Amino acid sequence: MSAFDTELDTSGLNCPLPILKAKKALASLREGQVLRVIATDPESARDFTVFSQQMGHALLETREEGGRFYFLLRKRER
Repeated sequence: MSAFDTELDTSGLNCPLPILKAKKALASLREGQVLRVIATDPESARDFTVFSQQMGHALLETREEGGRFYFLLRKRER
């Protein structure tokens, strides 16, 4: 498991709430810090891939374990 600065658990929430909550959490981080998101929505893997591409954040890790999805996002640097 990689290191992260803060964690956001969006288990039980469906699209678009995990993305919206991640966007808010990333806004509170400094550039280069890492957010770990836990989600249960099966669509979240696609959603976080698109979100990171559109917003310029680095998607460092995507994995699924026991019906839970884990994402590591590094806040983009300007």
